[in-house]
Amino acid sequence: MLTIGAFAKASRLSPKALRLYDELGLLTPARVDPVTGYRLYDPAQLERARLVAWLRRLGMPLARIRQVCDLEPAAAAREVRAFWAQVEADTEARRELARFLVDHLSEEESAMSNVPMGIRYAALSDTGLVRESNQDAAYAGTRLLAVADGYGSAGGPASAAAIEALRHLDADGLPAGNLLNVLEEAVHEAGRAVHHVAGDDAGTTLTAMLWTGSRLALVHIGDSRAYLLRGGELFQITHDHTFVQSMLDEGRISPEEATAHPQRSMLLRALSGGAGATPDIRLHDVRLGDRYLLCSDGLSAVVAAGSVHEVLAAGADPERTARELVDLANRSGGPDNVSCVVADVVAE
Repeated sequence: MLTIGAFAKASRLSPKALRLYDELGLLTPARVDPVTGYRLYDPAQLERARLVAWLRRLGMPLARIRQVCDLEPAAAAREVRAFWAQVEADTEARRELARFLVDHLSEEESAMSNVPMGIRYAALSDTGLVRESNQDAAYAGTRLLAVADGYGSAGGPASAAAIEALRHLDADGLPAGNLLNVLEEAVHEAGRAVHHVAGDDAGTTLTAMLWTGSRLALVHIGDSRAYLLRGGELFQITHDHTFVQSMLDEGRISPEEATAHPQRSMLLRALSGGAGATPDIRLHDVRLGDRYLLCSDGLSAVVAAGSVHEVLAAGADPERTARELVDLANRSGGPDNVSCVVADVVAE
């Protein structure tokens, strides 16, 4: 038998990784000492361990690695081939997003940068077909776009208070000072407003964008989302702050398992009466023709991204598009409140 240290060295996996793989049932020790609790491994397990290490270097999620390791060699090879084909397809799909990020980080001016731009927008919130009340809130104005999804006994007042705390940003003239600092302070004020109306028993997500005339400043906390339609491609530009998303990021579950996980709505970050949580805040360069969608999980949890893409790309005006997205959520069962804000960047 090999100790966990010796086995880690031989397999090129860390002891920490081996402990995780034991917890997940991916690489269980041959024996555990009943007195010391030390994990002991059979040298015959090295082949499986090395396969796990190679698959992790490919970026394969742990849930899928478990499936591959249990297959016969020929079937495992087909699964690896299918996984890599999907990686290549995903890489191609993200090509435009990479270009977008390069443009943003290098602050390159586009050919249309001197064209005065504005936004055309619409907001819509609906109770859905199952819930008795609407705990969502949505707002769209000349500068501010926002969606909030409340939860708990006072979820409705919480979401409304969060957006109301940001409403002053919609006034003419941008706030003085660094824009990101201004946004961060506004979100702190929103958190205090939520605590004032909801106490410790409720809270809300918040995804909002502030139009500067040439950029959109994004603030995000929770599992409401923001999407960008650019050049015919749809990109999710926020990251869910949920327990299930964290498991997905770590490779503990597959995307298919995530969609049906019983704890998929458990938030890791939100505006609430508890300890302050840090929102994601950043600037986005815009281009003429960009279309943005902010939505609560009443849309994203029940409607496939491909269907959302199809509606956004159809080119209807923001008001009609928002209505079609809400209708789509309700046709999918409408199990939750659903809110959408659609905004187009246009020449003025």
